[in-house]
Amino acid sequence: MALKATWELKAEILLPGGPIGGECLALTAPISFWGGVDPRSGLIIDARHPERGRDIAGTILALPGTIGSSSASAVLLELVHAGRAPAALLMDAPDAILLLGLVVAREMGWPTPPAYRLPATEQKQLAGKRLSISAEGVIRAE
Repeated sequence: MALKATWELKAEILLPGGPIGGECLALTAPISFWGGVDPRSGLIIDARHPERGRDIAGTILALPGTIGSSSASAVLLELVHAGRAPAALLMDAPDAILLLGLVVAREMGWPTPPAYRLPATEQKQLAGKRLSISAEGVIRAE
């Protein structure tokens, strides 16, 4: 019987939480949450996005970049409120506007996904894998 290889990465904690587990949806292009993600369903609705039609709810969402809009925080807040938010966010670079939506959700007492910084070059290898992320930001995959 062959054993599965397990490896780990260390991510920088942007907004603490965890431990968390789930499948990694590693986007292949930056996304705008405003107009790019349906806040009621969690579906990627941007017609030009390579992952159009994918559901971000409950995933560990790896973001190689974001396309700015000050409304992104409101969309993420709505996703949290609707129970359609990702289980965790992995960001190439901190996006203060997007993170604001999570901070507000926590202040409102809603269960909120943690957020971490992990370079986009490292995110790619996580696509489709089942991950666990510790409260210290250690990411393990099989």
